[in-house]
Amino acid sequence: MSRSVRLDPVGGEPSPVFGGGAPSERLGVASPVDRAVWRLRSRGCWEDAAALLDPYAETETAACLRRAALLVERCMFTSDGFAAAEAALRAAEALAQDDEERGAAACERGQLAYTSTVLGVRDRSDEARAALGRAAALLPPDSRGRAMLDYRRGLLAEHLSDTPQSALAAYRRAHAAATALDDDLLCSFTWRHLAGLALRDGEVAEARHGFAESLRLREELGYLVGMAPALTALADVEPEPEATKLRDEARRLFRLLDGVPVWLTDRLTTG
Repeated sequence: MSRSVRLDPVGGEPSPVFGGGAPSERLGVASPVDRAVWRLRSRGCWEDAAALLDPYAETETAACLRRAALLVERCMFTSDGFAAAEAALRAAEALAQDDEERGAAACERGQLAYTSTVLGVRDRSDEARAALGRAAALLPPDSRGRAMLDYRRGLLAEHLSDTPQSALAAYRRAHAAATALDDDLLCSFTWRHLAGLALRDGEVAEARHGFAESLRLREELGYLVGMAPALTALADVEPEPEATKLRDEARRLFRLLDGVPVWLTDRLTTG
């Protein structure tokens, strides 16, 4: 494959957005590599997707960052592969040459540390906060990576600091930026977490709308690995018999993907 193949779906800058987000056919720039990486990633085949970037990742920072992001995402869904993600991140940090690239790498490091903490692998909460703070200092105000950074700062505020109002503000910033960027994948995450905070405040109708939007976007994108969480969340705010139908579909997909994501195991394992 030629090294001139565009790996970033929107421009020349490195993208920390979950390994580059879904390929944007609307913008007409999705390459065969983009599409192949997305197909594998959306089905939970993160290692195979990362391997497609290996020929580029040795010398191209954008590809190296995307490879690291894929392996970081794998950790969140499987609670496994932390050593491989750490090695990929170190490689990306070594290749980074400007603030945009260093900020993108710091954003991924913050996510890896957050994942380790929230899944109970090892408490790295201080590292998560420091890394995302470094990303905030490095990423330019108009960087595409700001949307993902705000989303991840919301995660820390909600799940590590238990400050829902700070989380809400961060999620709203991320959602507005993702909408402006036509980043439907990130919007599916921000919708879900905004809905979760609404449910926490007893706003069931608002929560139902947000969870439904998250599910709709994931269905449209074909983000199979993210379907079970979206279905389960919506089931929590739907009346019967719809709630049972949604949970049954979530269980089917959970089994199809061999128990991914692992953090739904207790809810979706029967018998």
